Amino acid sequence: MKKIVTIGGGTGSFTLLSGLRKYPVQLSAIVSMADDGGSTGVLRDELGVLPPGDVRQCLVALSESSDQLRNLMNYRFEEGSLEGHSFGNLFLSALEKMCGDFSLGLENAMEILHVRGEVIPVTQYDAHLRLILSNGDVVEGENKIGQANIQKFGIEKMEYGEKVDANPRALDRIMKANAIIIGPGNHYCSILPNLIISDIARAIRLSHARVLYVANMTNKSGHTAGWDVEKYVQSIESYIGKGRINDVIVNVQKPRSDLIQKYERKEGKNTLVRVHSTGASDRTYRLIEARVVSNRTSAQSKADTLGESRSFIRHDASKLARVVMLLLETEGIQSVLRRVL
Repeated sequence: MKKIVTIGGGTGSFTLLSGLRKYPVQLSAIVSMADDGGSTGVLRDELGVLPPGDVRQCLVALSESSDQLRNLMNYRFEEGSLEGHSFGNLFLSALEKMCGDFSLGLENAMEILHVRGEVIPVTQYDAHLRLILSNGDVVEGENKIGQANIQKFGIEKMEYGEKVDANPRALDRIMKANAIIIGPGNHYCSILPNLIISDIARAIRLSHARVLYVANMTNKSGHTAGWDVEKYVQSIESYIGKGRINDVIVNVQKPRSDLIQKYERKEGKNTLVRVHSTGASDRTYRLIEARVVSNRTSAQSKADTLGESRSFIRHDASKLARVVMLLLETEGIQSVLRRVL
């Protein structure tokens, strides 16, 4: 059975894992622990717990429990003192308090929710993200970074405000993986927070696993405006090593016009990520062009304080997983042919 490690957080990981769960593979979802906005941020501040939000989404994606229980985990209160909180975030925070440790609470949650595979926090430390801009300004916290125009001055360095070590289990799964899938997800808030942990980047670099990157379909204003696929790859490989990404899956199917219009009202014109760039002649990865856009619109709770910042244009879970599995199966066939020939 193939061992697949996914690296990311948020809605991107939820989508990818929801599709891969249906295949006979061993899944390990490594999740960013930098989230400090919305319900997660309130719980971190008031209870002193580790951020449950991204972990919750991965648990729901991998859960083989009833739809009713999975929907309960994502239920968000719309009134009263709990307004804005999701039940799943409260559930994970309660388990952490009860067990005295986030990882022990998470193990209990995986058992209760009948999770297929495992969800692994990238670190077990209380991690606070920090971005140092080229003009000397410092943006503290993942939520503020998500809202800031960091392209105005450029980025000098992305780091954590304190020493953050990698979760040993995450390192072990990376080294034993057959495939590592990075993305999709918010580049500076979901993807890079994992890779700036030096031991995580080093493990990916040394692993014999095939590395796939699922490119975002849209750019984020103030973060990655005007970026093409090559720019995303260069940014990621600045941490894990040039040439380490083997395949890049990129959507070439145009989203529904109403979704594009809705997104452009939020992010501005020309927000779709360009596939081809003029400077990609030295490309070291294989570009996989696929039709993997979802034409569904996801309902958002009125109590979701971060709802307006979430993407309207997303990958289709089933289509994306099908492309990933086809790539991995093709690699297996190629390996056999190389040995025969």
